[in-house]
Amino acid sequence: MEILTVLGYIAAAVIGISLGLIGGGGSILTVPVLVYLLGSDPVEATAYSLFIVGLSSLVGTGTYFKKGLVNVKTAVVFGLPSIAAVYATRKFLVPSIPDVMFSMGDTPITKDLGIMVLFAALMIAASISMIRGRKTPKVEDVGEQKFNYPLIIVEGIVVGTLTGLVGAGGGFLIIPALVVLSKLPMKEAVGTSLLIIATKSLIGFTGDIGNMDIDWIFLLIFSGIAVIGIFMGSALSNKVSGEKLKPAFGWFVLIMGVYIMIERAIDTFG
Repeated sequence: MEILTVLGYIAAAVIGISLGLIGGGGSILTVPVLVYLLGSDPVEATAYSLFIVGLSSLVGTGTYFKKGLVNVKTAVVFGLPSIAAVYATRKFLVPSIPDVMFSMGDTPITKDLGIMVLFAALMIAASISMIRGRKTPKVEDVGEQKFNYPLIIVEGIVVGTLTGLVGAGGGFLIIPALVVLSKLPMKEAVGTSLLIIATKSLIGFTGDIGNMDIDWIFLLIFSGIAVIGIFMGSALSNKVSGEKLKPAFGWFVLIMGVYIMIERAIDTFG
C-alpha cells in the first residue's frame, strides 16, 4: 500500500475524531483528502464526500436524539428544499457542466478547477465561522417556533446547491439559519442540522449512482474508519474541550483553503 493511501486512511480517522470531538467541521477536509492523498478527481471526490459526510452525520445525529436535541419537524421543513436542490445538482447540474467551462486567454478554466476553487472558498468561509465561534442566542431571543417559509426555501436551495457542487454539509450555514428562522436553541439547532445534513447528503449521493462508477469497497472502508474516529472523538470529548480546540482547527482549515486556492492558481496559470 502506497504511503499516500496510508495517510489518506489515517486522515479518515482524523476527520472522524474531529467530528466527534468538536461536533462538526471535520467533514470539510474529506474532499482535499480524497483529491490530494487518494488521487480522486474533484467530481468523484465530491460525490464520495456526500456519502461519507452523510453517514458520519447520521451517526452523530444518534447522540443528539438520545439527548432530545433533534427537532424532526424543523428538519423536515428545512430539509425538503435542500434535499431537492442537492439531488438535482448531483443528478443534472454537475453532469451538465462542460469539462472546459470557459477560457481566459489561452488558459482553459475546467470543471475540476471551478469545483476546487468553490470548495476552497467554502473552506475559508467555514474556517472563519470556526475561528470566530458561534454565540448562543439569549433565552429571550428564542421565542415560539414559527417558520419563515420563503426564506427557508431560498436558504434550502442555496445550501443544497452548494452541498451538491462541493460535497460539504454546510453546517456553518444551516445552524445560524435554524436559530434565526425557526427560533431553535443552539444545541437543538446543532442536532437538527446533523439530521438535515445526513439526509440531504445521502439522498444527494444517490443522484451520482447512475452517473459514475462507484468504488463501494473503498468508500465503505473510508467511511467505516471515519465512523470509528467519531466514537474515538466522542470519548476524547469527555477529557478535552472541543470548543477550545475549534478555533485552532479553524486556522488549519483556513490554511488548507488558501493552499488549495494558491495551488490551483499556480497549476492553471503557471
